[in-house]
Amino acid sequence: MERLGIGPAECLAINPRLVFGRMTGWGQEGALSRAAGHDMNYASLSGALWYASPPGVEPFGTPTVLGDIGGGALYLVIGLLMGIMRARETGEGTVIDAAIVDGSAHSLNLLMALAGSGMLAEERGQSLLDGPPWSRSYRCADGGFMSVQCIEPQFYRQFLEILGLSDEPEMAAQMDRAKWPRQAAMIEACFLSRSRDEWECAFGTSDACVAPVLSPHQAARHRINKDRGMWTEAFGLLQAMPAPRFSTSSPRRLTEPPARGQHTAEILAELTARNARYCPNTSGP
Repeated sequence: MERLGIGPAECLAINPRLVFGRMTGWGQEGALSRAAGHDMNYASLSGALWYASPPGVEPFGTPTVLGDIGGGALYLVIGLLMGIMRARETGEGTVIDAAIVDGSAHSLNLLMALAGSGMLAEERGQSLLDGPPWSRSYRCADGGFMSVQCIEPQFYRQFLEILGLSDEPEMAAQMDRAKWPRQAAMIEACFLSRSRDEWECAFGTSDACVAPVLSPHQAARHRINKDRGMWTEAFGLLQAMPAPRFSTSSPRRLTEPPARGQHTAEILAELTARNARYCPNTSGP
């Protein structure tokens, strides 16, 4: 933006109430500020990728979700909204520096708060959310997977009842880390005895906190998501409908993705008109 002559300094000189958003991987300053990177790089350096996989397996995060979208775009949107609220109150704009590495680190704070209670360990596989047998995915007889996260004891009890493990003494001590490997082996054997669809039917609408692991196309066909109208086929593409939802309006119908350069003329015309309105002594967009 500085190379084009429309960086924060130039823009704020014209409109001091402007909120100028910038999203980068490594931040505006520092040794890596001009270096290339991708989602996994930012999340790994920030610490966010550390608990992403079971112990003994290479950490691998959900592509683009953890860094680019979670630590980057959503933090940028939050920053812009806060900047706009401040500008309305004070008349003073600001520059938002939304670095993906910062946002992915900040998103860890909820987990980091557990460290003081002993529920978060530096060692992978020993924490409340990355090690227990009741907080992971299991393979089924047909090669499908079921996700399990029955943290609270009342949900854990339902989970054991449906698996048929309620009377197993080994399963009684839910929080005993020493028993987790044996418990995991028993649960794994149970899930391997039936298909994913059979297990989904068995758990039904219980509070056991178990759900099938679906691909996007499988998710689009699932009855729960179909009832919500979560996915749609548009222009030959499977797309999720807008979120979140608002009680006062309905989502707009999806439009066809534009071709490169399709709206260039309209955008330039709009910018030229805005330029003439706000900067009458200059020319060009």
